[in-house]
Amino acid sequence: MFDTKVAIVLRNDLESWQSLNVTAFLMSGIIAKFPEIIGEDYVDRNGNKYNPMSIQPAIVLAADQATLGKIHNRIIDRGVPASLYIEEMFSTGHDAANREVFAQFAPDDAKVVGIALRAEKRVADKIIKGAKMHP
Repeated sequence: MFDTKVAIVLRNDLESWQSLNVTAFLMSGIIAKFPEIIGEDYVDRNGNKYNPMSIQPAIVLAADQATLGKIHNRIIDRGVPASLYIEEMFSTGHDAANREVFAQFAPDDAKVVGIALRAEKRVADKIIKGAKMHP
């Protein structure tokens, strides 16, 4: 149905709350970059409206730090837009602080805990190679 794939890859040693938090942040980046994947409002039988959601499913995967590093490099090498969350962002409390700590690292020293991308399926599959389904 879709010629693209949305994939979120999380580091496999995160606490449950961290995995959920990172997933939410990463998906918000995908939505911001690709607003066309937002559907219509949801309306229940009584006419109550709820926020629209993504029309495209996302796959959530897990990988160790080394595999996340490879995925990170593949994203950069291919120029694929991505959302990235690094470990140091867990200690911040707002967007400006996240950006500040994020800017202190480069791809070779970033402790990546999550990556999200939306790309053509074949490209996405090559980038996320090595990641496994999240438990």
